[in-house]
Amino acid sequence: QVQLVESGGGLVQAGGSLKLSCAASGRTFSSRAMAWFRQAPGKEREFVAGITSTGGEIRYEDSVKGRFTISRDNAKNTASLQMNSLKAEDTAVYYCARGSRLGVEKNAYTAWGRGTQVTVSS
Repeated sequence: QVQLVESGGGLVQAGGSLKLSCAASGRTFSSRAMAWFRQAPGKEREFVAGITSTGGEIRYEDSVKGRFTISRDNAKNTASLQMNSLKAEDTAVYYCARGSRLGVEKNAYTAWGRGTQVTVSS
């Protein structure tokens, strides 16, 4: 059974940076797309960034383009999200997800982590 564990969340001032990491168990990591979603209080879970199994295709939600960078290391079974120039509106619980294809919709992903809180103070 696949397990995804996020880390790296925390409290940061606006304009600061955080790097989230997602550690995955299992032998199929390198053949699956990975993505980061986030959910703010009272809002739907939304796509933030995603990357195909080889890293050949990457997608970002418009509000994070130029500020966030998704990456993966298939040798270490990890995916990361580098977040720069953070804004108060980036405050949310961030979730790592794994799926058979890269998509922006939640149902493209079949495995989810428990999430890590990111709080940006203004």
